Order: sequence, then structure tokens, then C-alpha cells
Amino acid sequence: MRLLLLALMFCGGIALAVQPSINGRLAQKTGILESSCISFFVGSLALLLLVLVSGQAGLARIGTAAWWELTGGFLGAFFVTCTILVVPRVGTLAAMTAIIAAQLVTSVVLDHFGLFRLQQVPIDAWRAAGVALLMGGAALVLWR
Repeated sequence: MRLLLLALMFCGGIALAVQPSINGRLAQKTGILESSCISFFVGSLALLLLVLVSGQAGLARIGTAAWWELTGGFLGAFFVTCTILVVPRVGTLAAMTAIIAAQLVTSVVLDHFGLFRLQQVPIDAWRAAGVALLMGGAALVLWR
């Protein structure tokens, strides 16, 4: 099951790398904010269809969510808009490298402290070495 979940995230990573280029092309026709809005609108429609088809009534429990649990959409919109702005100017590789570096550092902190009431995964020497190697790779990609 773990391998399947990691394969799913690998596919998500592919989508994450391709999406800014597609949105960037759309932005050439519509504008940066408009492209981001269209991207979220289309994604929201797709998710709404999935929710309706699944028959689950989870949306009815939105009132039980804490305010900060509702900020994911804002963060997603911020991220998509940043990629639409940055990728056409610096390239996909440089933008994705900066994103991955930031994700690694943030993920280590989130895991180590178990923030957002998630499982706590303390940093150890292996994880620290892995992050250091990945950050070194990111530095090599971004070096000019």
C-alpha cells in the first residue's frame, strides 16, 4: 500500500511540474490572475463532480472545521499564482527546484514537531543527511 501511495505522489509531482507551464501559456492569453482563477475554477468543477459522484456527505461538516483548516485553498491559489508568474521567467527547473527546497525544509519542521496535529516524525541523522543532499542538489541546479 505504501508503494502505491508513493507512486500516486510521484504522479502528483509530475502534474505539479507540468501545471505551471500549462497555466503560464494560458496566462499569455488571459493574464496571470485570470489564469490562476481559471485553473482553480476548472479544478473546483472537477472536484465537485467527484464529490457528487462519490455520494459522500463530507461537505455538510464544513462547519466543524477550524478556521486554519480552511486556508488550504488560499495557499493553493497563492502557489499556483506564484508558479504562473515565475515559471515563464526563470524556467520550470529553477522554479521547481526552489519549490522542492522550500518543501523539504518546511516538511522537516512540520514532521519533527507534529504540527497541525499530524504524526510526529522526529528528524534523525538519515533524514538530515537526505535533506542536506537534496538541498545540495538544489544549489547545484540553481547555481549560475
